[in-house]
Amino acid sequence: MLVRNKIKQYREKKNISQGKLADLCNVSRQTINAIENNKYDPSLQLAFDIAKTLGVTVDHLFLSEGEMEE
Repeated sequence: MLVRNKIKQYREKKNISQGKLADLCNVSRQTINAIENNKYDPSLQLAFDIAKTLGVTVDHLFLSEGEMEE
C-alpha cells in the first residue's frame, strides 16, 4: 500500500527547517528530506518522534492511498 505524508506541511506551519527537525529527532537532514519526498519510510520510532516534535499524532502525518483522494 502506498503511504504519503504531510510532514512538510506541518513542519512549515511550525516554521521549522528540515535541519532543525532532523536535529530534534536525532537524524540527518537528508533523512527528513527523503521521508518528506516519500523516498524513505521512517521507522515507527522515528515516525513517533517526528509527530511529537511537530505536536501532532502519527495518524495526522501519514495518509494511505485511499485517504489521499478524499
